[in-house]
Amino acid sequence: MTTIAVIPARFASTRFPGKPLASQTGKYLIQHVWEQARAARRIDRVIVATDDERIATAVRSFGGEVWLTAADHPSGTSRVLEVVGALRLADRDVVLNVQGDEPELAPAVLDQLVSCLEQGETEVGIATLAARFAEDGPRDGAGSPADPNCVKVVVDARGRALYFSRSLIPYPRATGGRVDRPSRWLLHLGVYAFRAGTLHSIGTLAGSGDLDATESLEQLRWLQSGLEIGVLRVDHAFVGIDTPEDYAAFVARGRGRAGEVGGQGRGVDAATCAE
Repeated sequence: MTTIAVIPARFASTRFPGKPLASQTGKYLIQHVWEQARAARRIDRVIVATDDERIATAVRSFGGEVWLTAADHPSGTSRVLEVVGALRLADRDVVLNVQGDEPELAPAVLDQLVSCLEQGETEVGIATLAARFAEDGPRDGAGSPADPNCVKVVVDARGRALYFSRSLIPYPRATGGRVDRPSRWLLHLGVYAFRAGTLHSIGTLAGSGDLDATESLEQLRWLQSGLEIGVLRVDHAFVGIDTPEDYAAFVARGRGRAGEVGGQGRGVDAATCAE
């Protein structure tokens, strides 16, 4: 079995233009992500997929493999599909979609995600990550379970996703919708592992389903089409970089660890919550 990680990266960003090329740590942000993926023992090949020559040049400068893709992809999954479509992969090979702004995603977690597909039944072709909201985290506002930028997931007894939502699910009727204990809710972390055959089938799904269009969550289209998604629970959410302020905090954390980036991750905060 071959395992490939594809890291979609684009230059345009409403809140942080040029984000992949931020380099106050002495390395490009995209390089930090690439190094984390490369450190995973179960990943055979790491490819950065971008439509921007500036990012491609940066990736080549640190020895990374880069593929130039079309500029009009509606999602990171679509960009990954373009790359995978050009590769000769067996249906049971594994493809990871690793966010290009997750420099503290632990390599061991990526290995666990690959293992989820290896050990699962043949009909489970997608696996993703979730973590409990921190018990001492916010109960309302940014970074809380009530935050629509924080996507929640509900799973069944087998660890399969039942539904993803920006709304507060399950709804706490006993408290009138008030979050009393944040750890009751599962935060979805937008990293995916696919069997290659399942990923190709996603590429043939026609348009967006009504759930996908309503919540602006592409994984709902997969669920609505009958695909099953396994959910691996991890101990901590990992902090994504969405704004210059998020990046400044990442740089400060790196300096606090004497330049050591990566490791155990942190509890949920507002920067984690974007999809």
